[in-house]
Amino acid sequence: MKIKKGDEVVVISGKFKGVKGKVLEARPSESRVVVEGVNRHKWHIKPTQEQPGHIIDREAPVHVSNVALVDPKTKKATRVGYKMNDGKKVRVAKKSGAEI
Repeated sequence: MKIKKGDEVVVISGKFKGVKGKVLEARPSESRVVVEGVNRHKWHIKPTQEQPGHIIDREAPVHVSNVALVDPKTKKATRVGYKMNDGKKVRVAKKSGAEI
């Protein structure tokens, strides 16, 4: 998966189209990412002996195909490519060629 935890992404399709946020969690096995402030849902927590039941509001995962990485130079959505730099494989933005 080309998008990792901590990356800044923009939602490119769906209900939250155009919203920018930081990736809080990446789930490569499911091809999903959790983006800060996007796709928030209410989760009902069952009561236990230590704490009472309550409702929390948190982000649900979105499919990785619905988000695009934000180019560090232009601050717009871009695709991700790879390039060898001093024997290391680094991610680069396709639009500007800047390293990510």
